[in-house]
Amino acid sequence: MKTDWEGYYLDGRSAARHRAAIRLMRSGLEVTTEAGTLWWPYPEIRQTQGFYAGEEVRLERGGEIPEALLVSDAAFLTALHRVAPELATRFHDPARRRARAKLTLLAALAVIGITTALYLWGIPALADVVASQVPASWEEGLGEAVIEHLAPSSKRCTDPTLARAIDEIMITLTRTLPASPYTFRVTVVDNPTVNAIAAPGGFIVLFRGLVERAQTPEELAGVLAHEAQHVVRRHATRLLVQHASTGLLVAALTGDASGAMRFGLEGARILGILRYSRGYEEEADVEGMRMLIAARIDPAGLVRFFESLKEKEEGREIPAFLTYLSTHPSTAGRVERLKSLAAQADGQWITLLPDLQWREITQICHAGGE
Repeated sequence: MKTDWEGYYLDGRSAARHRAAIRLMRSGLEVTTEAGTLWWPYPEIRQTQGFYAGEEVRLERGGEIPEALLVSDAAFLTALHRVAPELATRFHDPARRRARAKLTLLAALAVIGITTALYLWGIPALADVVASQVPASWEEGLGEAVIEHLAPSSKRCTDPTLARAIDEIMITLTRTLPASPYTFRVTVVDNPTVNAIAAPGGFIVLFRGLVERAQTPEELAGVLAHEAQHVVRRHATRLLVQHASTGLLVAALTGDASGAMRFGLEGARILGILRYSRGYEEEADVEGMRMLIAARIDPAGLVRFFESLKEKEEGREIPAFLTYLSTHPSTAGRVERLKSLAAQADGQWITLLPDLQWREITQICHAGGE
């Protein structure tokens, strides 16, 4: 049985990846890098990635910005269960993935068929399970239909300079994502609203008002990292499946891609008025911050952006144009948490778009390229 594996070690203080030799032991992992050997007891380890086929395994240990191990071979988890079966129950077992998927589908169909009362109480929990199982291609079809209503072609900002700037930021960010199934596409809408919306399948909508409010490329990168994590963590998909009509839930259960595309208008309405749960927002904050740090983009930009919105929020009702505060709740506690996360980062940051005049770029959004 194989006990020695290769992977990468992240120390939680910088974005650097260090090659690591990982040995499976009965009570923990022996992690050896160029800097020395570390001991990771199993009870102190949590798994945060590697639950889906083709997804890189990520194990973490420590505080809000923890140490991490990345292993590309999912067989690592199978071996871990064999070496330490009593202690490995906290980790995903790939051997059970197929059986679990079948059981999940059967359980979902059973819930739909039971009494009305149980159906009403069971929908939120069922939606969460179903949304986590649908393939990325299904999400992409739903997201494309939603975007047609959130960002109609007549309202899109098509200036090539702005598009290239945003594409460059997204390329820098997404290089940090291990084997993501999503192709990210960012659309800017010529609308003064300060808002951004993540749709299923890799689609992100930025409203012109938000782009103009970002004082630096790093601030906009922080917003994009946050929204990208809503996509990666399937928050938008879960929100739609939970709150849309029953037809979308059935389409998700059956994998009916054409059925999903029929819910574009309803999906756009839901994403436009509902806010994410506190848990989803905190997860997008933390993972978005990690994404920035991994890309070597100064995380202080995300903090500055939320601070500027918080100043508008304090002491009075939220102005109508600051929609971002209604769909992405920004409180003093949240800003302080972001500051704490940013303060723990230790790295040399790159300068985004050094050859471009950022303030000029943010003012050139015109619908239809006029």
